[in-house]
Amino acid sequence: MSANEARKSHPGLANSRRPVERRKKNIPVAVDHRGSKRDLPERRRQVDPTTCERDYNDEEIIFMKSMDQYKRDNRRPFPTWSEVLEVLRALGYRKVAEATALPGNTRPIDLPLKG
Repeated sequence: MSANEARKSHPGLANSRRPVERRKKNIPVAVDHRGSKRDLPERRRQVDPTTCERDYNDEEIIFMKSMDQYKRDNRRPFPTWSEVLEVLRALGYRKVAEATALPGNTRPIDLPLKG
């Protein structure tokens, strides 16, 4: 068998140097798992995946959702403490009592002197 006859009998070779381009073939996919976004149920978004095991009270959920909304609206993945305070004030929080000890701490908060 000559080289030309061998090339003709082998379907993967168009000529002696290049194989037939297989990527141009339309090979059907068995199952398309991608689907469209309309087909998928709305995915529950966790605000903080490191603490998602915990049950939050309504006040905590409102605060977390507000912070998440602020971060998305302002493209600030890591807001400053001033920005966190702005969100708290926007939610209606105001200082109405004197400072107490922090949770897990036995000493009172060190506040600057008024005056």
